[in-house]
Amino acid sequence: MKRILLSFLALGLLASCNQNSETALKSEKLAFNEASNKVEAESPSFYDFTVTDLNGEQFSFSQLEGKRVLIVNTASKCGFTPQYEDLQALYEKHGGEKFTIIGFPCNQFGKQEPGTNEEIASFCQKNYGVSFPMMDKIDVKGDEQAPIYHWLTDKDLNGVDDAKVSWNFNKFLIDENGKWIAHHGSRTNPLDEEIVAFAMGK
Repeated sequence: MKRILLSFLALGLLASCNQNSETALKSEKLAFNEASNKVEAESPSFYDFTVTDLNGEQFSFSQLEGKRVLIVNTASKCGFTPQYEDLQALYEKHGGEKFTIIGFPCNQFGKQEPGTNEEIASFCQKNYGVSFPMMDKIDVKGDEQAPIYHWLTDKDLNGVDDAKVSWNFNKFLIDENGKWIAHHGSRTNPLDEEIVAFAMGK
């Protein structure tokens, strides 16, 4: 009789443990889903950012909705600086309601962008006739990384891929829905076949 009672008690304890384990697992899963949803809800979209342009004016990325965008970090004293010419050519041919280029001067690579905003604007206009939007000088990496570049380089934020800005004139492509499409290094010319096709909406 004692053996039968002990068997029932053991089965009861086992069932209780299993039930508690299932309840704990359900609670953990619910907590994980809630945390994931919270992170997703808190992650900014491409259109949430506002930056400052070379003239000190606010530039809201919300105005870029519906446009394909090429974002490039620039410098005036770099071996890749002549890419300004091809960027401008790309902008003149395809820029408008469907495509634009946004330039971000940066002095983090070889200190090759030492000028003030006024000097940068003068250089771009005088030497390359740049007419696409140019923003305030920023950091594209490190502790002072601008929020937009944090988004561009962090998969947890952009939802697609991690990327490292390797030097001046790295290029990021964002589609008309604000989705991160691609990252190209400095050696990829702005008139590269893939970039031109992107600018054309293909």
